[in-house]
Amino acid sequence: MSASSNDVRLAGCELYFLPVRTRVPLKFGPETLTEVTCVRVRVRVSHPTRGNAEGWGETPLSVQWVWPSELPHAERRQTLLEFCARLGAAWAAFGESGHPMEISSAFQSQELPNLVAEMNRQRAGREPMPWLAALVCFSAFDLALQDAYGALHQRPVYTTYNAEFMSRDLSAYLTPADPAVSFAGKYPEHFLRPQRADRLTAWHLVGGLDPLDASELTASSPQDGYPVALTDWIATDGLTCLKIKLKGTDATWDFARLVRVGEIGLGRGVQWLTADFNCTVQAPEYVIEILERLRREHPAIYAQLLYVEQPFPYELAEHRIDVHGVSALKPLFLDESAHDWQVVRLGRELGWTGVALKTCKTLTGALLSAAWAQAHGMALMVQDLTNPMLAQISHVLLAAHVNTIMGVETNSMQFYPAASLPEAAVHPGLYRRRGGMVDLSSVSGPGLGYRLAEIQRPLPAAAGSWW
Repeated sequence: MSASSNDVRLAGCELYFLPVRTRVPLKFGPETLTEVTCVRVRVRVSHPTRGNAEGWGETPLSVQWVWPSELPHAERRQTLLEFCARLGAAWAAFGESGHPMEISSAFQSQELPNLVAEMNRQRAGREPMPWLAALVCFSAFDLALQDAYGALHQRPVYTTYNAEFMSRDLSAYLTPADPAVSFAGKYPEHFLRPQRADRLTAWHLVGGLDPLDASELTASSPQDGYPVALTDWIATDGLTCLKIKLKGTDATWDFARLVRVGEIGLGRGVQWLTADFNCTVQAPEYVIEILERLRREHPAIYAQLLYVEQPFPYELAEHRIDVHGVSALKPLFLDESAHDWQVVRLGRELGWTGVALKTCKTLTGALLSAAWAQAHGMALMVQDLTNPMLAQISHVLLAAHVNTIMGVETNSMQFYPAASLPEAAVHPGLYRRRGGMVDLSSVSGPGLGYRLAEIQRPLPAAAGSWW
């Protein structure tokens, strides 16, 4: 690989764990989230003439999402925390230099599989840690490197995804599935907006346990000044887009939930809906029957259904389900399955028509998947992992730079708004939705634009340091 005068080398990192509790439970398929640990990483990079710079990355280690299982939550959570520490040692020792996308891609192909294999060897006889869980742990390191690179060059990192800063074009990373597509001479910037958006339509998450109106509130409902029932959220935040969590194992309940939420939205200014089956559906007929019944019996609600999200199991290669029948009715988006662009390629063959990007699967991976998908005519969304604090900034920033089908999903203000109060003091538009939008115009400066020096957040003692 030819070197660039802008290349950096890793010079160490530090790891922090920040616990967060939800104000109301969030149902993920068969499991319910009431607490989460956010991993925050500080990375230092060095340059031969420009010296050193530091950057930060953060993501919630959402155990139920990254590792659905009957194993005890505590065991899965502890495994992820231990894996983050192993990542810190390996990341600090990684000798690759280059642009963050080059370093991160090399680490993901050369080191990450070995680290996962070693962790699972030590778990012999126990359920192995999934690859998705490893990616989520690593994503904080990837984000911190991107932020540090921008800090060193004193520019937003999204202005560096081009030939001026990268030594290799996208053909070094991506293989087309269509002979008419070529990535030669193309860089990530060719698949980003010419100018980022400063305001985005916000998607609100309707969880499986969420009360829909005042009649479903109970004595135990939070009394903290924030809305609880869906009707109050719509009125307070001016919501126009609702993402509906479904069971995927109870068609009667799923259909009734879609109809009830749709009817609440009609007449209250809601324009779009999406259905998220959370990977629990085993056969396309389940989704097809619900969609066809909705079209027959509630055509207005069916018309508002913009797309369907990940009904089928996570591991696409192991569950090669032909989904053309579903995507013939509504756009069908990969989410949990879309680990990287190669899985996106397989998804396209099976009939998936869109990709839900997440920074928690690494920003590097999201940018590569976005490029591959757009080059092959697939649509994009940016989905949330209920990102608080710094994680919310990098999450919404990705959506502001890619061409999503409609805005961005953002729901940390529903489930733990108090967790982000220090960040909200600097970026108020990112942590409250107004007029159905989030506003990231306050995000500015080098790297990921956190303006970290202005955020008054005390950190716990480091869980690991490698300098």
